[in-house]
Amino acid sequence: MRTGADYKESLRDGRDVWVVGEGAVPDVTTHPSTAAMVDEYVAWYDRHFDPDWQDILLTSSDGNGHRHPLALTPPKTSADLRRLGKEISAVHFITGGNMTHTPGYGALIALGMLNSLKRLGNPSEEIEAAEAYLESLSESGRFLTFAGGGPLIGTRLREAENERAALRLVSETADGIVVSGKIQMHTSTPFAEDLLITSRDEMPPGSGRHLWFIVPVNSPGLRVVSRRTTAKHPNRFLSPLSSRFDELDSMVWMENVFVPRSRVFTGEALNRNRRHSLVCWLLWHHSYGWLAKAELTLALALALAEIMGLKDNPQTIEQLVELTVNVQTTRTCLTAAELDPETTASGHALPNQLHVAASGINTLKVRQRMGEILRGLPGSSLVNAPADTDFADPKMAAELEDAFGGGGYTALQRAALLQLAWDQVSSGLDGREAVFELHASGGLESWRRQLAAWFDGYNELANGVQGFVQVDIPPLDLSSLREAPPAPSRMPQPGTRL
Repeated sequence: MRTGADYKESLRDGRDVWVVGEGAVPDVTTHPSTAAMVDEYVAWYDRHFDPDWQDILLTSSDGNGHRHPLALTPPKTSADLRRLGKEISAVHFITGGNMTHTPGYGALIALGMLNSLKRLGNPSEEIEAAEAYLESLSESGRFLTFAGGGPLIGTRLREAENERAALRLVSETADGIVVSGKIQMHTSTPFAEDLLITSRDEMPPGSGRHLWFIVPVNSPGLRVVSRRTTAKHPNRFLSPLSSRFDELDSMVWMENVFVPRSRVFTGEALNRNRRHSLVCWLLWHHSYGWLAKAELTLALALALAEIMGLKDNPQTIEQLVELTVNVQTTRTCLTAAELDPETTASGHALPNQLHVAASGINTLKVRQRMGEILRGLPGSSLVNAPADTDFADPKMAAELEDAFGGGGYTALQRAALLQLAWDQVSSGLDGREAVFELHASGGLESWRRQLAAWFDGYNELANGVQGFVQVDIPPLDLSSLREAPPAPSRMPQPGTRL
């Protein structure tokens, strides 16, 4: 595992990054829009050298005293999944679920790609290249992220249908391919080193090929265009989460970008309902991130119930019970997924996708209600809580102590928790997360359809009613329920403005 300093230095590689509203970012390690997030990734690497974290983050000794990052070790057994799940959960919790993409997430992307290529029966040279790439990530800790290759609105509205694809294969030789185009929407690209891009359309049109390819973020001709930064106060006391975490979801623009043959693979059109797909391990990782956000909401509600003198209030108790049930339901689903794994074409252990889907559905169903509870639980003090700097004025400090102190806690202690709660459920960071997950993860409808496609008990249950009636019923076949299409996408149509 490299150090955080090594990772930080790797980002000074001439990459072309533009942040909307800010302009060009010559150095992501120092620019105000990106430096804080870089520091969080630096901490991710350095945590592996912290003795207090090593039993959580590293494998057991191999007998020669060597240990390896769990996040970069593909799981082979249920026990491996349980350990990796605990690692992912621990890392997610200390970020409140706000650092969704890490180098460990990148290793799961590469694992999903390798498994898909084996499932598809691709040529041995492609599989060997994918295996070598996964191994290189495991050894180096290089940071990979993923883009589904969707077109932007301008591309979708082109008059000629054959020009509406996001990506264009400019040329292809034995050495590799040259690609141009604009794609959306992916996370943490300004901070990653490699980007896996999957084409939604055939490349070239009519070829039957859906190319997947990996490009360095600093490739000549590649520009990362990131969304505007989330609104935050410059005082970290007022923005304890927003000041640290902003993964900067991005577009990528490519003009004649060369991709070497060893990084070009023949994939498939992505389908959210496909089992053992490219993203199958990512859904598990996402679910742990959502769980961490729910756990922080519960943690804040518990702490505020005590500090605001509400822990014995019947309404508050009911709200705390509701939050606890929501969190434990997701925890139970993820535990079940790891204890009841599936074996993939690549021979790796995959958390049971049916249990993972149930976890995601539970989270998506309760997330708005959980935020609503936390917004209301502490009362209107949440709106008017002071900053730490307000206490620098002696007279103001005395008045604030009178207004917010008492009951065994100081005004500053209450203010710190209230500001954290505000940032958790009432900030631009919270709004961004809700919007991004709606689009990137498909929302509740998409996850419901996934579960419907993966549920394998329709016929067994339907035919089970025979034992309760005195009339013979012919065998019932409801297999078509598993073939329901993914949630439909709304496709804009070119037209003439009136």
